[in-house]
Amino acid sequence: MLDETHRAVADLLGASDPDTIAFGANMTTLTFALSRSLARTWKPGDEVLVTRLDHDANFSPWVMAARDAGAEVKIVDFRPEDCTLDLEDFRRKLSSKTRLVAVGCASNATGTRNPIPQLVQWAHDAGALIFLDAVHYAPHALVDVENWGCDFLACSAYKFFGPHVGILWGRRHLLEELTAYKVRPATNSLPGKWMTGTQNHECLAGVLAAVRYLETLGRSLGCAANATRRDALRAAMNGIEVVERELSLKMLAGFAQIPEVRLHGIADPQRVAERFPTFAITHGKKKTSQVAIDLAHRGIFTWHGNYYALNLTEALGLEPEGMVRIGLVHYNTAEEVDRLLAELRHCE
Repeated sequence: MLDETHRAVADLLGASDPDTIAFGANMTTLTFALSRSLARTWKPGDEVLVTRLDHDANFSPWVMAARDAGAEVKIVDFRPEDCTLDLEDFRRKLSSKTRLVAVGCASNATGTRNPIPQLVQWAHDAGALIFLDAVHYAPHALVDVENWGCDFLACSAYKFFGPHVGILWGRRHLLEELTAYKVRPATNSLPGKWMTGTQNHECLAGVLAAVRYLETLGRSLGCAANATRRDALRAAMNGIEVVERELSLKMLAGFAQIPEVRLHGIADPQRVAERFPTFAITHGKKKTSQVAIDLAHRGIFTWHGNYYALNLTEALGLEPEGMVRIGLVHYNTAEEVDRLLAELRHCE
């Protein structure tokens, strides 16, 4: 079962080698472990590139590792008008000194999708490795590590409808060459080298079940009987994108009709392909905490705060209240969107 879980997640991420899939407590823990190992290869004068759009789990581990190594951290800004990554600033801050670029595939706060293949190409052109945080991307679109050409990627099973387990993928030669912080009796071979301590076998069974759910969804959408699991997963994620795009358009149209609601992120329906159905809003008359409480009393579950995207909310001047985050996925309905919008219209 454990071996099959590695194979299933490899199919989900577009990796041909199941041994390059490692599991851990969560994405944050795995990222701290990898950052510590990579920092051993850095020296004073090297540079690490992170962004203000990211979840702090793809920010602080690299900042702390760079500090330990004496490397310099450069922070890429975002465009406050639509909460998209400032690509000109990204390119400007890349240099021949850059050793690692850490960037998210999508913003967990505003739903922004980053142009991953382009960012990977720019990082490699500068001679840097690139680490992708796909936690918020994985439930909404197909991850494709080998076609993207990235060097490392991490995500979390709970985001794609599984249990709380972190996932790390890396290029085989890099995972083999880097020093893992582990106990002496643990194996030096992959994937065990990066899976410190006893794993949560029960939750790994749940990870396999989550991938199988997505596979079944894909096969229900008309995959050929002899389609591979990867093909079925591709069909599932393509279908999910179609459903979620329609929900997003409905949300964007509704927000535009509520003067008191301000959407932080891409609001133009013509750019819906650049975002996922995750919406961060503030209200002109109420604190975000009160909006979330009021919605909860009506059986609509949102969240307020910064969702660990602290650099983003600080830069927008929204601390300590942050924003109300409304997250949709493929099993939400148009009727639920209508109900949410109706409640926001009557929010006094």
